[in-house]
Amino acid sequence: MSALAAVREAPGLAGYLEVLEDRLAQAVAAHGGLVATIGSETLEAGGKRLRPVLVFLSTPPDLRPGERPLAAGAAVELVHMATLVHDDLLDRAALRRGSPTVWASYGELAAKASGDYLFARAFAELASVGDPAAVGVLANAALDLARGEALQRRQAFRPDTAVEEYLARCSLKTGRLFEAACLLGGGRRELGDFGLALGIAFQIADDILDCVGTPGATGKAPGVDLRDGTPTLPLILAAREDDQVRRALAGEPLAGALGRVAATGALEASRDLALEYARRARAALDGEPDRLSLEALTHLVVDRES
Repeated sequence: MSALAAVREAPGLAGYLEVLEDRLAQAVAAHGGLVATIGSETLEAGGKRLRPVLVFLSTPPDLRPGERPLAAGAAVELVHMATLVHDDLLDRAALRRGSPTVWASYGELAAKASGDYLFARAFAELASVGDPAAVGVLANAALDLARGEALQRRQAFRPDTAVEEYLARCSLKTGRLFEAACLLGGGRRELGDFGLALGIAFQIADDILDCVGTPGATGKAPGVDLRDGTPTLPLILAAREDDQVRRALAGEPLAGALGRVAATGALEASRDLALEYARRARAALDGEPDRLSLEALTHLVVDRES
């Protein structure tokens, strides 16, 4: 059985995701106006829905039919959508999943407002089930997302960024929301550890794709991180070996620098670290009732093309 098949065959998952889409649509349309229109368009652009899948798979099987997993799944996905809208604004990115970004289509003020709206709708979803502890988990994750974004701005155009600094950023910007999704599902600390390690593996794989992915697969142009001076793991490692990559990462307009990254071995070294974090995630799963599906995710997040 393939990793993807193992995840898809988790009992009840297909039905959960179908109902979740309706829940998300209702959440973003709850208030009229431009922000609701933008929220609906952002939702229709699609996505992996990986964070709600984590909520579902982390929830004990006997509790999965309840209201709480749906509210939690919608909440983490809405937070994720909000961060994409705001990230595209900060990065001045023109495309997301092959379509114009909110910033490119509607401008800066609309992008700010619609991202804020999606954040608000996320917390409204959790508030609807009357679980203050769950609200606290998501609030802490949202705070870490903001801290991670601030850290990324401080690290920009610094080719000498340490790998440890990069991993701290991955933990804040990606890992903590994965962790929150697992805690909202099951609440056990081991599941949180799984989600955190999985999120770091996911981000490293994402940063590799920025170097080698195609617009048809990823929905965005390659080399965004290098152009923005964002020191990702492949670029940090390549900059140590290639002066042209180093100068480009520091902000010099050097054509062809992205093509030199692969020649340094940085992509292979980065993938090795992504696989290590995937292994750490699997190591946290002892005793989980749906270990097969959760384990399968650790392979999917590393071995993907988008």
